[in-house]
Amino acid sequence: MNHKQNKSSGGSMSRILNTEVIVPVIEELVKKACYELDDNLMCAFRKAYEKEESKLGKETIKILIDNGEYAKKEQLACCHDTGTCIVIMEIGQEVCWEGFSLQQQVNQGVRQGYEKGYLRKSMVADPLDRINTNDNTPAVLHTEIVEGDRVTITVMPKGGGSENMGTFKTLLPGDDIEGVKRFVLETVRHVGGNPCPPYIIGIGIGGTMDHCAWMAKKALLRPIGEYNAKPLYAKLEAELLDEVNNTGIGPLGMGGRVTALGVHIDYYPCHITALPVAINFQCNASRHASKTI
Repeated sequence: MNHKQNKSSGGSMSRILNTEVIVPVIEELVKKACYELDDNLMCAFRKAYEKEESKLGKETIKILIDNGEYAKKEQLACCHDTGTCIVIMEIGQEVCWEGFSLQQQVNQGVRQGYEKGYLRKSMVADPLDRINTNDNTPAVLHTEIVEGDRVTITVMPKGGGSENMGTFKTLLPGDDIEGVKRFVLETVRHVGGNPCPPYIIGIGIGGTMDHCAWMAKKALLRPIGEYNAKPLYAKLEAELLDEVNNTGIGPLGMGGRVTALGVHIDYYPCHITALPVAINFQCNASRHASKTI
């Protein structure tokens, strides 16, 4: 059996899943994410097309729209760089696993997805030896424990062009909001068109170095147009979006009004001596797909 119910010593019911159930789910999510840009992103493209004032910028965005529509129709990769495969699993605390290791089965799902989906394999087994693994594994797996007995799996292929432009800096507490804004805008001007705009900018503020970087990446999954629930950060997101779009970098760095589709900030408490800030760019091929089991 792939799943069953079991009563714990405390009297509550736990849901037992065999790790093999995630293999076909991840395989399909890999293909779906690479083939189909979601409606939220495609809608953002169309709004950007109307907003863009540059002739070349408008033509560039039109190509992105046409490309996204064609890739979905023909079930082809919307970008040749099918990325590092980020797998995020939000696991209900009432779920118990049996079978082979979770990491092993995640990689098997990724392997099957990239092979059967005819997707480019970009992972090297060692960052210095540079020998390709030829199946795009291993994936980068993040797990989070949440309430309930369900598991939500999100696959996020992350291309090198945008991932390579990410950065981190520990500011001084006295740098405050203006220091954060300076850091973000200096970074945007430095990377220019390299992350393939119009992009989404994920920003983590607070926590520790590792957690801050993770917040910046996870923030990219938030729907475009949805602001942080805390007014302080929602205001900062809106201000940064305006200022980024005033840089004139434009679609694919060709110049224009639309450099970013959104700025998404997440935050976490931090030590009194520090103000950590991480920035993670998502290129125009913002790919992700999710399923709950």
